[in-house]
Amino acid sequence: DVQAEIETEIDDRRDLRDLTTWTTDPVDAQDFDDALSIEEDEESYTLWVHIADVSHYVHPDSEMWAETVERGNTVYLPGYTIHMLPPILAETVCSLVPNEDRLAHTVEMEIGKDSLSFDEIQIYKSVIHSDARLTYTECEQMLNDPESALHAENTRVYELAEQLHEQRKADGSLVLNPARDRAHTIIEECMLKANKAVTHELMWNRGVEAMYRVHPQPTPQQWDEALREITELDGVDISAASWDDPRKAVNSALENSAERALNKIQKAVLKVMPRAKYMNDPFGGHYALNFDIYGHFTSPIRRLSDLINHWIVHENDVPEDLIALCDQASSRQKDAETAERLYKQFLEENGLDPYAVNNRGVVTVDDDGVTVNREGLPPEAHRS
Repeated sequence: DVQAEIETEIDDRRDLRDLTTWTTDPVDAQDFDDALSIEEDEESYTLWVHIADVSHYVHPDSEMWAETVERGNTVYLPGYTIHMLPPILAETVCSLVPNEDRLAHTVEMEIGKDSLSFDEIQIYKSVIHSDARLTYTECEQMLNDPESALHAENTRVYELAEQLHEQRKADGSLVLNPARDRAHTIIEECMLKANKAVTHELMWNRGVEAMYRVHPQPTPQQWDEALREITELDGVDISAASWDDPRKAVNSALENSAERALNKIQKAVLKVMPRAKYMNDPFGGHYALNFDIYGHFTSPIRRLSDLINHWIVHENDVPEDLIALCDQASSRQKDAETAERLYKQFLEENGLDPYAVNNRGVVTVDDDGVTVNREGLPPEAHRS
């Protein structure tokens, strides 16, 4: 019984069930990793990012842990989800579902209004109660409706998120999707801030290894190739002030160019951008985000890296096989992206809409690849 388990834990955690809390996810989301709460005073915002406490249920040296490491992450195919965790954990026990108490790992950040830097970071185990499960569309509607239940909270967190977004761009962070709506901006910026807070704590306050996210930069020749391709497109405009940093030049092109050029600009950049990978030290930083240190913490239901970092934060200890775990997480993420791309490609080649299929399409997913069988079509296998 989930509630009975939670009741036994309350005395050892911070009880945040009276704090207004909500989730915002896609309409078809099955697992809710993260929830938000926010307050403010004249000098600062207090932002709580509550993360599902998967580490309470999945322990090292258990069969479930071994299977989680083997899978590495959740794979999202059109109409079909292959969970990293058992579905009962991913969708119910760990998931921050509405109107239920849940165990969480909370990142509480006091963020100064003038600098938007951390005045204080606290990371602790908690019990929360989500008041609402919002879709991105519902979040947008609440922002537009002063009479809606969470209008004030979403307005406040959007004000913070928009400032964080603009500061990040000014600092040289690459923003490949400048037209995102307010709801997506809220979630993206709050998760980035929480992940940054955790890695700041691990590296500078504790000085420990962790599963950091490292993104190498393209070579100067690769950037020259990408920018030459971008400037040759019709309808592209790059402000003169942005040429000191290729990332800022790309941001300027995406913001100021004709809509027909946006997809081509994005492809030109992605073509030369190295893959990010997980490493046991942060040195080299995350080039695209322009963060000196970065790692993942906010999605332990669907990513191995986040679950490992939850254990390191809570236990203040590092797994002996951390380097191997980093390699496994990087490899499995690449496999998942390949599977998603090939399955969508298969559907499109057979005249099917990738966003309007059901889960009867996947027959087997194994070490060799994905075998797909659609009604009225011969079986087809993709190997990678």
